Amino acid sequence: MRYKDYIATLPAYKPPKLIRQQPSGVVKLSSNENPLGPSPRALAAIQAAAAGVNRYPDAGAAALRQALASRFAIAPEMVACTNGSDEMVFLLCLAFLREGDEVLMAHGSFISYYIRTLEMGARAVRVPLRDYAHDIEAMAAAVTERTRLLFLCNPNNPTGASNSAAEVAGLMARVPEDVLIVADEAYIEFVTRPDYPDLLTELRAGRRNLILLRTFAKIYGLAGLRVGYTFGHPEVIGYIERARPTFNVNALGQAAALAALDDEEHVARGRAHAAASRELFARELRALGLQPIPSETNFVAVHVGDDAAISAGLMECGFTVSPLAGWGLPGYIRISFGTDEENARFFVALRSVLQRDE
Repeated sequence: MRYKDYIATLPAYKPPKLIRQQPSGVVKLSSNENPLGPSPRALAAIQAAAAGVNRYPDAGAAALRQALASRFAIAPEMVACTNGSDEMVFLLCLAFLREGDEVLMAHGSFISYYIRTLEMGARAVRVPLRDYAHDIEAMAAAVTERTRLLFLCNPNNPTGASNSAAEVAGLMARVPEDVLIVADEAYIEFVTRPDYPDLLTELRAGRRNLILLRTFAKIYGLAGLRVGYTFGHPEVIGYIERARPTFNVNALGQAAALAALDDEEHVARGRAHAAASRELFARELRALGLQPIPSETNFVAVHVGDDAAISAGLMECGFTVSPLAGWGLPGYIRISFGTDEENARFFVALRSVLQRDE
């Protein structure tokens, strides 16, 4: 077979190892999901739509796109819906990259940017983080004539840190118009800093080289249905749509997302729970002698020494977390927030594992 070398040499995907079942059950704190679950309105919409799954979904997700456009005061032509925001990362790389092109990203950011770039035979230029967020000056300086995409994860996954409006404005001022800036705002609903960038204003003003990625997986609690959405200039969205697979967002996902979008009370509960959990984790981790990275998300990253050993120890106690050595952050783990009861049990387990590791 004539395989592509740059795909054949990629590591094969390995599903997470199953952890030993504990009497109280397994607590998954490794994927930044909403521990409060989906909106009751979304569940009702799923049940109502279930009888129609013998039919293909709306290929253009027209109702969902219109609802998002109305909510965010933009034209429907500026919205695209995908099978999770990761599909849009793939589509952007497919649509804009040729072999040998360059893509700028942070070293210590969402791993999908790196993998999708390599899948296209392009070169991933990874710039080290600065204070756990993107080093804006270094990224702007790294742009070359071969740069086609620049990924900016804000807040950053997996560190939880964010960049200010002034920093991002400085970056956009220095990036050439033919380089597409992809701002991944998957965790925007959890942000509390007052100087967070308002990039939708840039799009409303007609900026062409900017794409915003968002998702229903986090605050809306629909991770299992895989619904992402993207905002961009109509011309850019229209171009990307040519590469999008037909029927990529399933019928249940579209129905649930439409209902979840209108449940502002559920979103407020998720935001409040994340804020309270951030305070709890900061306090409890510091009490254990650890220094968590200040987070603007629904997770926290912290240096624990041997990330693999600590993660394995927590796994034995019935908790999954994400070791971050493979993300470019050796010694760190990322912990998603659980329910109040799960969080309390987690710290009992973490104390036990840390004492064992001493």
